Amino acid sequence: MNISLDTMNGPLLSTGYPQTAGVYDEMSSPLAVLRPHWDRFINSLSALGGQELARRWQTARQRIRENGVTYNVYGDPLGMDRPWNLDAIPLMIPPSEWSQLEAGLIQRARLLNLILADLYGPQKLLRGGQIPPALLFANPGFLRPCHGVTVPGNTYLHLLAVDLARGPDGEWWVISDRTQAPSGAGYALENRIVMAETFPDLFREFQVKRLASFFRSFRDTLLRLSPTTRDNPRVVLLTPGPFNETYFEHSYLARYLGFTLVQGGDLTVRDSRVFLKTLEGLKQVDVILRRLDDSFCDPIELRSDSYLGVAGLVEAVRAGNVTVANALGSGLIETSAFMPFLPGLSLRMLGEGLKLPTVATWWCGQPKALRYVLDNLDFLVIKPAFPSKGMEPVFGGMLGADERSRLIAHIRESPHEFAGQELLNLSTAPVWSEEHGLTPRRVVLRVYLAAEGDSWVVIPGGLARVSSSIDTPVVSMQRGGGSKDVWVLAPDRRAIDEVNVASAAPRAPAPHDDLPSRLAENLFWLGRYSERCEEKTRLLRATLRVRPNASLWPQVLETCGHFVAPSLFDEVNPLGLSADLQRLGWCAAQARSRLSAENWRAIDVLQREFQDAALAKRDPRETLDALLLSLAGLAGFALDDMTQDDGWRLMMVGRRLERLQFLAELLAQRLESGDTPVQSELEWLLDIGDSTITYRTRYLAAPRLGSTFDLLVFDQTNPRALAFQWHAIEHSLVGVAASLGGSPDDTLDGAVALVKEMQLSAIEDDSPRAVRARQSLALQLTGLAAAAGRLSDRLSLKHFSLIDAEIRTVAA
Repeated sequence: MNISLDTMNGPLLSTGYPQTAGVYDEMSSPLAVLRPHWDRFINSLSALGGQELARRWQTARQRIRENGVTYNVYGDPLGMDRPWNLDAIPLMIPPSEWSQLEAGLIQRARLLNLILADLYGPQKLLRGGQIPPALLFANPGFLRPCHGVTVPGNTYLHLLAVDLARGPDGEWWVISDRTQAPSGAGYALENRIVMAETFPDLFREFQVKRLASFFRSFRDTLLRLSPTTRDNPRVVLLTPGPFNETYFEHSYLARYLGFTLVQGGDLTVRDSRVFLKTLEGLKQVDVILRRLDDSFCDPIELRSDSYLGVAGLVEAVRAGNVTVANALGSGLIETSAFMPFLPGLSLRMLGEGLKLPTVATWWCGQPKALRYVLDNLDFLVIKPAFPSKGMEPVFGGMLGADERSRLIAHIRESPHEFAGQELLNLSTAPVWSEEHGLTPRRVVLRVYLAAEGDSWVVIPGGLARVSSSIDTPVVSMQRGGGSKDVWVLAPDRRAIDEVNVASAAPRAPAPHDDLPSRLAENLFWLGRYSERCEEKTRLLRATLRVRPNASLWPQVLETCGHFVAPSLFDEVNPLGLSADLQRLGWCAAQARSRLSAENWRAIDVLQREFQDAALAKRDPRETLDALLLSLAGLAGFALDDMTQDDGWRLMMVGRRLERLQFLAELLAQRLESGDTPVQSELEWLLDIGDSTITYRTRYLAAPRLGSTFDLLVFDQTNPRALAFQWHAIEHSLVGVAASLGGSPDDTLDGAVALVKEMQLSAIEDDSPRAVRARQSLALQLTGLAAAAGRLSDRLSLKHFSLIDAEIRTVAA
């Protein structure tokens, strides 16, 4: 039986906590004695009691879910909806141990940067025989177009991640380096925020070093990388997009650092300069913090099949007009094949041995190393020498006879493509669950370094990853692993105060509040799909209320089918409400950097509740009522939760256009036959238009055709009326035009004028003249809906496409 926290009140662990022979445990010694810094922590945590810990952690998990903290596991059924897995127990590192790690990590960053500077510069290491030619020229990570390209300050690594693991003796070893686009720093920050809110008393008691100063230093470094001399350089974070497994982190870091989140299509190169496509035109970009792998960054010079990068980016870098962090080509040394050479290179280039050792590694491109790997295959992990080959690590001791023979044949055929690495018996750390209390899991620590002048600063913490089970040899989030916050303990309160003073230093110049055209387009369609979902929900709910009326039911059902799929939970039909909710979620994900945490949470909850209703096959009326409340909440966020800039105006135009187009088409359909709508049909229309109470309050009588259409078409005080929509659209477009220059679009004017000419008194009776008047009004309403569609297209061409003929370069 595993121990629970309630049983851990003394310095000794009960025998319930499993201890694995020959494995270092972070919390306890082989004699089951808590290490000093863990002793206080466990006793403090035990004082909370199991119930209180469970309550707090349930709240923490709910926060993670509602904030949309996700890690996308490719091929997983949950896909982009998999919540981030954070454990309640931090990984704690005492001050003396951390100072040694910090010194070794800074030394390693210096060494790796010097190696990159040489290999992309004079290549003295190659000529002197310190690095074999095959390790460079057979490596897909060596970008030949980047050889000889000057980088600011000769710094290639602006953000470096190093993966560390403990061996059985308790010593830390480097098991890998992440040099081209390191991931996880944003998750480390989110982990810290969740833990600090969940255990604020413990956080203060143990004097945990803060992370804010690290991110402030990193931000300042990026601003200083600008090749221009202007005071407020433009920095963007380049992401592959929402399908990337760490897209949450990209959006989160962009917001935290104050940089614009962009995709490759948001950038363009003109005259060897990189520009951001914004509503105002093209604005020059000075620094690109990339989250793309090297080869995807430029389809012209690096990888022709890439749709993620920026055509011409290498030329802009070569011309010195933009800085890319990390420098293009830095993925060259993101391979275990370089590790055997690092001790000798450290002595040659730094004049000192490695302070932080690398786990024993053999590159099979050398005959002696090849023989060793083949002779000791059972005790090694076989890795690709060049990670871009896509091979997964292979544990030699776990192979069958046939698999072993095939692997040996592959290694002999292309030895330079393989490396063997000592199988490190990873240390364990305690993880917590309500069912089992504390149980050990394998742990790997990822630490981040940011360039600062001619040195590097180390994050006082990092991202700890734990295995899914004690027997899992690979610690990976893609394989179901979890994460921990890392608490670096300060030696005293003064160290914490110094960090707080640094964090309170004057801020750098305010970041640019750019609105990329793609982001503006997604805000526009977020508005449209939000409103479309609401209108379809109202239509379905009102139609279900009509069902007892046998004479009216076939008629309204036919009309309803024109706008929405008849099955509420149909995920295939493109007209279905479910499909539109998915489109709403997609646009929200694209525009996430502009949405507040509460707004994003509301969208996430809305989608999850609808999915739960579909799985439970709940009553459609109950589901529609709940969905309408959630969608009304989104409308409230749109009105009161966003900065009312051009992006907000275009989002509101999207909402108003959708409402105008839907209601105009609906009313036109009911009039085009010329028949006089009966009272129950007018009540149905008022229900869809959310105007039933308004009508009853105003007229104190049963609905009549003229007064119903006056309320739904011409009443400028009714927020559901067509007149309200066209006036609101005009107001928003005037605001956009005033901001961007030019005149507001007048596409709706003609159609609105024709509708205004209609006399409602002429449509009341059953005379031939009234029939013609109803059909004429239907024609004008159809024209108004068509004009709304044309306006949407014109806005797309004018503001979102940015074709060459309409591009303006903005000096900023």
